[in-house]
Amino acid sequence: MSRLTRRVVLRGGTIATATLAMPAVLRPALAQAKPIKIGFISPTTGPIAAFGASDDYVLAGVRKAIAGGITIGGKTYPVQIITRDSQSNPNRAAEVASQLILDDKVDLMLASSTADTTNPVADQCELNEVPCITTDTPWDGHFFGRGGNPAKGFNWTYHFFWGAQQIVDSYASLWDQLSTNKKVGVLWSNDSDGVPLSNAKTGLPPLFTKRGYELVDAGFHQPLSDDFSAQIGKLKDAGVDIVTGIFLPPDFTTFWTQAAQKGFRPKAATVAKALLFPSSVESLGANGSGVSSEVWWSPNHPYVSGLTGESSKVLADGYTAATGRQWVQPTGYKHALLEVAIDVLKRCGDPTKPTAIRDAIVATDYKSVVGPISWKNGPVKNACATPLVGGQWLAKGDGKFDLIVCENKTAPEIPVQAPFKAL
Repeated sequence: MSRLTRRVVLRGGTIATATLAMPAVLRPALAQAKPIKIGFISPTTGPIAAFGASDDYVLAGVRKAIAGGITIGGKTYPVQIITRDSQSNPNRAAEVASQLILDDKVDLMLASSTADTTNPVADQCELNEVPCITTDTPWDGHFFGRGGNPAKGFNWTYHFFWGAQQIVDSYASLWDQLSTNKKVGVLWSNDSDGVPLSNAKTGLPPLFTKRGYELVDAGFHQPLSDDFSAQIGKLKDAGVDIVTGIFLPPDFTTFWTQAAQKGFRPKAATVAKALLFPSSVESLGANGSGVSSEVWWSPNHPYVSGLTGESSKVLADGYTAATGRQWVQPTGYKHALLEVAIDVLKRCGDPTKPTAIRDAIVATDYKSVVGPISWKNGPVKNACATPLVGGQWLAKGDGKFDLIVCENKTAPEIPVQAPFKAL
């Protein structure tokens, strides 16, 4: 008997036995009160813990919004959100996903924050036929990193986020504002984000070339490296005007500090993953002013939550008020992940049927705090591409930095706040 079959049989048998043991008068009331269980996996410790920094704030707001339960098919169901820390480790992510599926019997799985979390969680859900929604990993890295075939796709796992083409469009739209030699030095983290995005066919390199930029590939580096001398020497000797790539936050701090020590100062440093967070930029000190990155979400975004009615600015300001910390980009996507999940459940008709939840995911047409979410016309069956713009970190004069939107070519509804400037 397969693992899936055992799970289904055991789950069905447990429900049937418990129901038969109840006094008849209590059965309908308890059936209505049976909670819906949502698994929520995110890194809150480890090297990418910054991605989970706003989890508690977002979860508190969503739990408050659904405190009275949600109505599905005329019945009111309480909702339990069961959180687990992936510890920034793909093996741990797979382990807790398996526990949530087999032990906690979750009805819907959610996961976010880099391929180290979303990919292993989605794989566990596909294996066990559990509906799953993920975000905060480039959709290409998530789909192709799991061996996805565009002609076939997956049956149970659905993802929303931007993709490689969007990040290239965003970065090139920033760099096109400068006078450069169009030589771009690229470094890749040797992990589940860097490897797929480095792919010569489905990753970033061919897309940058099509935009007229010459790539100087400095190769892979191991996560948490302490010496980038060889890469810096190669880029400096090639005379690159622009640096880009995929880094963990501490790795870029090491790279950029060593680059300054060696007198390497390109006109732009536009880096994915590492430069998303104000704490990462602050760690660079004065060398942080002017570095740039993609902007998935900000207080400047014009979108509103379909669950709470909060605007992007209200959500960001609320996080700052509650924590005393500067807003961070994953806040919007963590909120969107939960609000999309609640919308799916409200439309599913019967939350006890995994296929009903899965079909409701497929039919999603929803306006979230990060923009519209729909899997009807995605780049591949299981992916929904969300808006992306480019921005630059500017020093405020107190050791802090603001992330300012500097290009909106593919998402004109998001206002540009300032032109892009050379370092």
